[in-house]
Amino acid sequence: MSRILVVDDDEALRQVLKMRLEAEDYQVTAVEMPRDAVAVMRENTFDLALVDLMLKNQDGLRLMEDIHAIRPETPIIILTGHGSIESAVTAMKRGAQGYLTKPFDHRELLLQISKCIEKRDLLEEVTRLRQLVKERYGFDNIVGKSEKMERVLEQVSLAAGSDSVVHIEGESGTGKELIARALHVASQRRDGPFIAVNCAAIPENLIESELFGYERGAFTGAVKTRDGFFKRAHGGSLFLDEITEMPLAMQPKLLRVLEEKRVYPIGGSKTVEVDVRIITASNRNLKGEVKKGAFREDLFYRIHVIPIRLPPLRERKEEIPFLVRHFLAEFSRKMGKEVRRVSPGAMQRLMAYDWPGNVRELKNAVEYAVAMSTGDVVTRNLLMHVEEDLSEPFPTFKEAKRQCEREYLLRLIRRTGGNISVAARLAGKYRADLYTLFRRYGIEPDDYRDTGS
Repeated sequence: MSRILVVDDDEALRQVLKMRLEAEDYQVTAVEMPRDAVAVMRENTFDLALVDLMLKNQDGLRLMEDIHAIRPETPIIILTGHGSIESAVTAMKRGAQGYLTKPFDHRELLLQISKCIEKRDLLEEVTRLRQLVKERYGFDNIVGKSEKMERVLEQVSLAAGSDSVVHIEGESGTGKELIARALHVASQRRDGPFIAVNCAAIPENLIESELFGYERGAFTGAVKTRDGFFKRAHGGSLFLDEITEMPLAMQPKLLRVLEEKRVYPIGGSKTVEVDVRIITASNRNLKGEVKKGAFREDLFYRIHVIPIRLPPLRERKEEIPFLVRHFLAEFSRKMGKEVRRVSPGAMQRLMAYDWPGNVRELKNAVEYAVAMSTGDVVTRNLLMHVEEDLSEPFPTFKEAKRQCEREYLLRLIRRTGGNISVAARLAGKYRADLYTLFRRYGIEPDDYRDTGS
């Protein structure tokens, strides 16, 4: 049962909120004074707080900061009878998760509460996932520091709760195997084996025996019985990387195993039952491979259950400084050097490059720079093979402004769940003006609307 703290100096409203929220199976603590709110917050953990903006003895935003000083993870919705665009924007900038003007619609309040608690739960799962990956692999920057990678980890956290097949799509070097490992350690199978198989690295004439195993004497050279990757992954996860490289003749056999959860070892007289969670990955678009006839459509539908797209590094360049620092520390330690930082010029070159090899290429570049460095700073000349991409034209101010405006509108409509009234209030725009902007940029608010289903 979720716990909610209500702070409001209006006794009637306090009691109404308490009664209505308890009717929705929330556990509610309602207080009048800010000092009482701070006291109960020190002694208890709440899933959410509803705070009046205009309290008698203290500004509600100040109280919000006091609450966050004690419990930074607690989402807060600000309530006010003195609604204004300025106070809404200020509240959101200072950490509020939601904003409602009195008198507010009870359904909208419940919707905001539900969304805030769901988001908090998801953030907790992402935090747990970070810690699991850090403990298991010692690589805590898997999440990067970008909004796109946060969304990837949210998908991983949600997918980890099921046993459905997950397909990870991303360019070479983006970290598909690391995401697959994160999915494994966040799942109920974390104590089982994680077996990674590169389908492109196995010769066509050996792939069946490698996946399904074989009995002694099954073919020339089979001097003893050997378990395949499926059996070795029993009770855990099997990661089939570069799944699009699997020969067409092998694909129906894989499909049968996925459907029957049994393997047929070569030369064996009976099937072997296997219990594995399948994770696949490819640097090619699966749908495109199906259209070209290079991948079976029935196998596509079997493995494309939960798709996760891993964005290339050029789409999340804000991560580069964090990744560089991580790799600097790693290679300095391995090489016994004291390379501590990257010069501004070198960082500028790293940020300007498009990284066709993604994180793997960046890691190699930092390793080279540390190996060749004679001081404690990586300078621009140590990154000579990292070319600044000047081939693409620099956008005009008008083009950059349009792109920035579209990104703002997308963030706005996602944040408000497609609610145009809330979006207009946060943006300081009339509803009609917002609709005009959405049409201009091809954004459909209904696509982001939370239907509650």
